Amino acid sequence: MPKSNPATIAAVDLGSNSFHLVVAHPQDGHIKVVDRLREVIRLAGGFDAQNRLTDEACEGALRCLDRFGQRIRHLPAGAVRAVGTNALRKARNSASFLPRAEAALGHHIDIVSGYEEARLIYLGVSHGLQDDADLRLVIDIGGGSTELIIGRRFEPMMMESLHIGCVSMSVGMFRDGTIDNRRLRAAEIIARQEFEPIEEGVSRAGWQTAIGASGTMTSVSDVLAHNGWSKDGITREGLQRLRAAMVALGHVDRLGDIGVAADRRAVFPGGVAIVIGAFEELGIERMRVSDSALREGLLYDLMGRIEHEDVRERTVEGLMQRFGVDRSQVARVKSSVAQFLGQVAADWRLDSEEDERLLQWAAALHEIGNTVSHSQYHKHGAYLLHNLDMPGFARGDQDRLATLVRAHRRKIPLPEFGTGPQADELLKLALLLRLAVVLHRARGAAAPPEVSLKAEPKTLRLSFPPGWLDGHPLTSADLAQEADYVKAVGYKLRFR
Repeated sequence: MPKSNPATIAAVDLGSNSFHLVVAHPQDGHIKVVDRLREVIRLAGGFDAQNRLTDEACEGALRCLDRFGQRIRHLPAGAVRAVGTNALRKARNSASFLPRAEAALGHHIDIVSGYEEARLIYLGVSHGLQDDADLRLVIDIGGGSTELIIGRRFEPMMMESLHIGCVSMSVGMFRDGTIDNRRLRAAEIIARQEFEPIEEGVSRAGWQTAIGASGTMTSVSDVLAHNGWSKDGITREGLQRLRAAMVALGHVDRLGDIGVAADRRAVFPGGVAIVIGAFEELGIERMRVSDSALREGLLYDLMGRIEHEDVRERTVEGLMQRFGVDRSQVARVKSSVAQFLGQVAADWRLDSEEDERLLQWAAALHEIGNTVSHSQYHKHGAYLLHNLDMPGFARGDQDRLATLVRAHRRKIPLPEFGTGPQADELLKLALLLRLAVVLHRARGAAAPPEVSLKAEPKTLRLSFPPGWLDGHPLTSADLAQEADYVKAVGYKLRFR
């Protein structure tokens, strides 16, 4: 992240149907969009039988990202947020695709969970609406998933991500382009089945206003308005007229007759079926449509990080409270990891603000597994962090945080760090966290003195005041054991 606030920021959405780039200037807490790019990629339709993205799908995506990269490659890392959604969550070869995608774009790409995608969508929608107090039901139908959020103003209260989208539905039910009453009704039933498990919770929430977001909703709204079937957004009556017209036309190639854009026709029937299913199952009569969604949410979330209003800080604080961590111990460990990082950052090239934040969050949450059991609590904590819904955290960051917590004591699970430069960087952060935990094992009963830590490529040298270790044999024994753990992963710990 840049040290001064950037004049230009950008968001990249690697969606299951389309890839989007939005470039904007932050202005007094708002954004002024200066450029938008969109390309239809349809990743959700590019899977083989093993749920791997095909070479053709990957190459098309990479060409698009290379074009996007020409526009934003010069921007600093902290000024760009790029995320992959359902298709990349689903792809079994996403790990091999991502490095190529990041090289083409020139920026890091996060794969976000459906829960995090829903939060970002709601953030974007809320910033695009008037600040009213209505309880909102927001539905965003993407290429491979549908996100549903209930919230008030800027605070989401309920979030769901359903495994159904306009591309997957269209490929599954309208692959040859034929539209008839039987297929359309079958698709609507499939959609209703997806909404059925959450219908009671949605109804109980007592929402007041329904809002649609993103491509499917805006396309349906535009077609209804074009044909005079609805004057304001999407209505149940308008959907029935649209449905009848689609069946009468009989094929996606003829959808242009009712105003469906050429690049939307192939996935339009599946999208309409999901909209109808939502209206029927959730009891919606009328829906407004928002121009803002995930991309705008990414931009506002990025602004929050830049201006030190990072939702991830609130998430970590919430987890500390929820799992009843020992805050005094957390404060001790956080103080030591900050000191150690400051001493070795230059030599070990751990000088990014994200390194510092990740290490501080790991120090804050390293004992949350104690809620489950003290035995093997580091493993319990890692499991929780791998699987909890954590607003603001991308999937990769959440996994890295879990790895640090898993590795903060006892044997270091080297395979869990993966391979490559990022894996070595994460291992170095883990070594610093481990040292801080070892030195505070007495939990304040015998506070360690000021120590000096120096780093060499594969060695840490820890220096204490003369005679201190002689008076603290337990600490000396703990450090000797730690040296054995560190040696097992190719590093050396020297202390005197």
